[in-house]
Amino acid sequence: MSEELCALTIAETATLIERRELSPVTVVEACLERIEAIGPHLDAFITLTAEAALTRARAAETEIAAGDYLGPLHGIPFGLKDIYNTAGILTSAHSRILIDNIPDRDATTTAKLYAAGGILLGKLATHEFAHGGPSFDLPWPPARNPWNPDHATGGSSSGSGAAVAAGLVKGALGSDTGGSIRNPACLCGIVGLKPTYGLVSRAGVIANSYTFDHCGPMTWSVEDCAIMLQALAGHDPADPASATVTPPDYRAALTGDIRGLRIGVIRHFWEEDLPANDEVRASMEAALDVLHGLGASVEEARMRPMQDYYDVKVTIAESELFAIHASELSARPGDFGADFRGRVLPACLITGADYVNAQRERRVMLAEMESLYEKYDVLVTAGVYGPAGRLGVHQTVGFWQKPSIATPFNVTGGPALAQCVGFSESGLPLSMQVVGRPFDEVTVLRTAHAYEKATPWRDNRPVVKSANPIVETQPAPPALPGDKDRARASAAVTRAGLSLSETDFLQVCEAAPYVEAMVGRLRRKRDYGEEPGNTFTLEAQ
Repeated sequence: MSEELCALTIAETATLIERRELSPVTVVEACLERIEAIGPHLDAFITLTAEAALTRARAAETEIAAGDYLGPLHGIPFGLKDIYNTAGILTSAHSRILIDNIPDRDATTTAKLYAAGGILLGKLATHEFAHGGPSFDLPWPPARNPWNPDHATGGSSSGSGAAVAAGLVKGALGSDTGGSIRNPACLCGIVGLKPTYGLVSRAGVIANSYTFDHCGPMTWSVEDCAIMLQALAGHDPADPASATVTPPDYRAALTGDIRGLRIGVIRHFWEEDLPANDEVRASMEAALDVLHGLGASVEEARMRPMQDYYDVKVTIAESELFAIHASELSARPGDFGADFRGRVLPACLITGADYVNAQRERRVMLAEMESLYEKYDVLVTAGVYGPAGRLGVHQTVGFWQKPSIATPFNVTGGPALAQCVGFSESGLPLSMQVVGRPFDEVTVLRTAHAYEKATPWRDNRPVVKSANPIVETQPAPPALPGDKDRARASAAVTRAGLSLSETDFLQVCEAAPYVEAMVGRLRRKRDYGEEPGNTFTLEAQ
């Protein structure tokens, strides 16, 4: 019975709760029973708030019985990526740096879910500070994929992806700076939405990159995603990037009808820029056939090469991340995980001029999207390539070597949704992205929902098996740097006030050629009037 209850969507559970055919207490108890049974195989939770959840469930039961029903999240158990502040509850960012961090107030998004009647089941695993890869040198182990616990979830919202896919929670919040909602959504076979930048508040959420951080929902179905977004969206004066918009009724948009919709397919991303495997290609062709069969107009469209967006995103985001953690990186670098250090420390090679060049290029990229937004209602491309890889084989330097298919849409800033479009021969999920104009989540959700209802993928839930011990592949030692890379790295490390071990220093040297190539592609003659993408205006009071 508990397994059946845990497999219900938010929408299905809410209907039963509203009719008083199901108690929130029963739902929470079922989730806790499932967490106890299979949670140890997935390592999705950092902090389980079982007693508080049961207390809140009893209160919700009383409220609903008295006729004070708040809506479809009332009595629904959810989880939070452990970068969302929760008053009185550990918010660790999955790092030793914040191992004792107990906030005194909630993030705006946390408070909004509470106000909608949601019940927090706990804080979920993440890659360190929402950035490093699946690491084994942190205070908690990395989350595992419910479809096969020997495989990775994708990151950085790793625990959120695992917990939703396994039915441990009904929904969760993730964050997305370069794909961190969509990566685990793709590899865990769920729905993950990166909303338009500014639609959902970032206040009280530990920052990765101020320019690119997005907060958003991760759920089993598109309808559930719309339900959570309704509670989250809206202006927040506590977030300086928050947009002054009135959210529409997202759930009402889920008509199932996409006849006449104009869909532009960014095929070159997965066929030319970073060629995908045959299973991804086949799943995308089948998905496009479904969309065409539903009456949409489907034609090929083009953006810039994927690498262009990656250059801009990484130059900006790593600079901001380095600045956020500079004091701790200087004082106690060894308390960060090795993978986090291998990603963030090379950012000391990026100059202020490089950062401004990337911000200026971003504004050009935003302007280039206008013609696509005029021609198409949504864009579609492959999701992060599945099937998920095995845990323990991650190589840090890979972050610097090749782009991600998720990252372009952090740069462009509009909504991007990942959803399941089938399974590999090995039984692991494959995925697609649906991308929209800024603040047009309605059309993105409508498209994804129509596809979901026309396909059988939501009927297939993972059967969680026992986890095997992970044998971590030791990364190959960095090649000895040439004199030029060593000198450049040494000067940058000194300038940044860092005191690094030889291993960390060699990681900076190893990344140096890739960093130089990245920022070099952004160096070109520019007009004096080319302003950066982070300029802003003030409104008269």
